[in-house]
Amino acid sequence: SGVCHFAYDDEETCLEEVRYLLSLLPRNNRENPPAVPCDDPAGRRCAALADLVPADGNRPYDMARVIEEIVDDGEYLEVHQRWARNIICALARLDGHVVGIVANQPQTLAGVLDIEASEKAARFVQLCDAFSIPIVTLLDVPGFLPGVGQEHGGIIRHGAKLLYAYCDATVPRISVILRKAYGGAYIVMDSRSIGADLTYAWPTNEIAVMGAEGAANVIFRRRIAEAEDPEAVRAELVKEYKAELMHPYYAAERGLVDDVIDPADTRAVLIGALAMLRTKHAERPARKHGNPPQ
Repeated sequence: SGVCHFAYDDEETCLEEVRYLLSLLPRNNRENPPAVPCDDPAGRRCAALADLVPADGNRPYDMARVIEEIVDDGEYLEVHQRWARNIICALARLDGHVVGIVANQPQTLAGVLDIEASEKAARFVQLCDAFSIPIVTLLDVPGFLPGVGQEHGGIIRHGAKLLYAYCDATVPRISVILRKAYGGAYIVMDSRSIGADLTYAWPTNEIAVMGAEGAANVIFRRRIAEAEDPEAVRAELVKEYKAELMHPYYAAERGLVDDVIDPADTRAVLIGALAMLRTKHAERPARKHGNPPQ
């Protein structure tokens, strides 16, 4: 239901995890999160990432293993682990410094955003911003979950909560696009257009309104319908669309990402970027309070 952030089977484990949680949070909102010495090298290459994330966008994988590979010593504390499992929200450390991680989980609902995932991520982003915790967003999102139930439940209104939370956050914000970043879901997941400080992408990234198959069916609908062999023409047009508009560096050419990086360098790139942004200071506009979507 999302009412409880953590749940444990016994009191001893619960107390241990509470201590761990407190070690990741500052004593108040005017202090920075506590940093600790780190034995995990900042420049450690994450060669396993290339095997963990399939290049085929239709194949699922466990985003939790990606996070384990990137963060210090593979340790992180997931918040709301049993609610809205299509998105992961976790506290971890990079080079000894606390970060909040928001990541799509392709193993559940292909990592789409729905009402519950949007609310979960929005609450977590606000938590991180309240305690000066930088936010790292790992994207592999095919879009918002379609359906009458989601529409009647107000998916646009709930999705706007995540958009608002990111736009309102003044902490350092870095996003990494692993594979898919489609449509409005990409925009609300801390894209450059809503103020991400730095955006990186793996060579397998696909930033688009929708997948090549869907786009080709819409854009070339008449051409496909008039063809003698519609399936062959559709396949050729999909191939052409991918080659021209969905190659790895097209997003960089349009300024949507700052750099296309080797997946193995993800940890080192994030640590370097966070170090550069550590003194970031953003002035809020003068106002009584914000007006978030409800």
